[in-house]
Amino acid sequence: MSNAGLAQFQQVFIEESLEGLDTMESSLLALDEGGDGELVHTIFRAAHSIKGGAATFGFPEMASFTHEAESLLDEVRGGKRAIDKPIIELMLRSVDCLRGMFDRARAGEPLNDATSDGVRGELAAMMGREAPAQAGPARRAGDQAGAWIIQFKPHAGMLAGGNDPLRLIRELAGLGELVVEADLSRLPALAKLDPSECHLGWNIELKAPVRREDIASVFDWVEDECDLSIEPKPTAVVTPAPAPAPAPANIADAAAARGTRETSAESSSVRVAIDKIDSMINLVGELVITQAMLDTFREEFDPARLPLLQQGLTQLARHARELQESVMGIRMLPIASVFNRFPRLVRDLSQKLGKQVKLDLHGEQTELDKTVLEKIGDPMVHLVRNAIDHGLETPEKRRAAGKHEMGTLKLDAFHRGGSIVVEVSDDGAGLNREAIVRKAVERGLIKSGDGLSDEAVGDLIFQPGFSTAEVTTDLSGRGVGMDVVRRNVSDLGGSVVVRSRPGQGSVFTITLPLTLAIIDGLTAAVGEERYIVPLVSIIESVQLKPEALKTVAGGGELFRFRGEYLPVLRLHELFGCDGAKRTIEDGLLIVVEGEGARVGLFVDGLVGQQQAVVKSLEANYRRVQGVSGATILADGSVALIVDIAGLVRLHGRRKAA
Repeated sequence: MSNAGLAQFQQVFIEESLEGLDTMESSLLALDEGGDGELVHTIFRAAHSIKGGAATFGFPEMASFTHEAESLLDEVRGGKRAIDKPIIELMLRSVDCLRGMFDRARAGEPLNDATSDGVRGELAAMMGREAPAQAGPARRAGDQAGAWIIQFKPHAGMLAGGNDPLRLIRELAGLGELVVEADLSRLPALAKLDPSECHLGWNIELKAPVRREDIASVFDWVEDECDLSIEPKPTAVVTPAPAPAPAPANIADAAAARGTRETSAESSSVRVAIDKIDSMINLVGELVITQAMLDTFREEFDPARLPLLQQGLTQLARHARELQESVMGIRMLPIASVFNRFPRLVRDLSQKLGKQVKLDLHGEQTELDKTVLEKIGDPMVHLVRNAIDHGLETPEKRRAAGKHEMGTLKLDAFHRGGSIVVEVSDDGAGLNREAIVRKAVERGLIKSGDGLSDEAVGDLIFQPGFSTAEVTTDLSGRGVGMDVVRRNVSDLGGSVVVRSRPGQGSVFTITLPLTLAIIDGLTAAVGEERYIVPLVSIIESVQLKPEALKTVAGGGELFRFRGEYLPVLRLHELFGCDGAKRTIEDGLLIVVEGEGARVGLFVDGLVGQQQAVVKSLEANYRRVQGVSGATILADGSVALIVDIAGLVRLHGRRKAA
């Protein structure tokens, strides 16, 4: 097979194996909470599939590592040892190591590192500690040896069952160094050779101190389709050693000091339900029929058939809209893939902080665009860490407050209008208003907390570098969490707000667009230019009289809106548009919200509402502050899409200057 062909299959294997690791992790967490013993079989099957695939697609180090985990699972599955906390913890760390290996495989880096070698040794050592504590002579010499002689003779019909002898040999290579010699004694003359049958055998020497069971497990699936002999290689002195199995020689060079990769590469493929494909094919068929009808007008146009032409154009527009929705639906994936990473995170953090936390997940099947899905994970990690570290109390404090010792952390997702809403809530102590105000005063963000609403105080925690933690730890105190949440969510065209009640908990609400590929927006005219303002950011449009506009020191302009003064941003000044209206009464103010702040955008007027297909400005030109992309209008002209959060940041920098 060519390298390109193998790389294609390797990519599929990696993506499927990552799903298998998710299954292993969720099953291990369920076992940790007292789940059914059948979960052990689920974990074993996932590990066995990963091991077999790793050997098949050229990842012997991964196969060797997974083999150690599989051997431990096999002992649990066979009743030789009971599942307990140390085993679950070690298996969870093994899952982490395998994820790191897959990340390094994608990056073309050596698979092993110091962490994976250490965990592999712990897996082997755990099995060694459980071995019978007998004297050397009383121990069977065949249980474990420094080298093995394996005679492997497949039956003639093995290939018909879809089994590949060479795959088994590659899997053996994951256990240690091999010396392989083909046995040609059964090879017939060329005229009598049947290519569908297996005529070869192999004599194999395995140079590795492994157990007989480790070797036999490689042939589990073909034990009835081959003649197999596994014997220890004779030596002058047999010195049994219950030490952890050393890594194969080729791993030593690969195990250079490398940091563990914490994030996985974005998936390059999407699994699509067959009904979505069928729906799209049906719509394409409808388009073809409509096109055929419209083609008749190109050959001969009769004014009497004008109603039929209008009907055809109406059908074409409807089918195009339905096809657009169908294609966008292919990119829509359930948010469960993001939610499923949090049971492990909550478990580890709660154990580290000495807290009891129950995680409730709701709305896992709520769908959103793949691009949004891949970028929402980091902000949610920050919110979950913040809720456990700052929000939920220790069991002692909860008892003193009359609460149950176990706190509740809830993740919920649902659709609201054309957006998706994700809520992270807890039943902890809520925001500490006094501590937030005190820290804000110390940093010069506010003069005092007098007159500040709870919403305004809560908004302070999103300021860059803001933290109320007294001691800096690996979890908090550096002030690099909540501002990152707001910035990342804003980059996705969304918003985040917090509501809190003292002693009852907090709710962080993230509102996001369903997709980044197409947005609903209002087309605004500014001179001869057209701009698209995202509908999700618009609060209201107003027309002011001259006396409603206030000028402040430094040349800034303010207007009163629902009890507060908001700044005016004139788009023709920000983007240098010619021919724009200058007086406030001739134009229109669009009140928008971004970065937690509201501003009024001054434009000439509104042209209408439309769906805009987002084109990357950065990929085709360069990055422009205050612009998130571009789109092509119906007349073929280009309109820029306004980045509300970017405009708010730009206004803040100009104000500071």
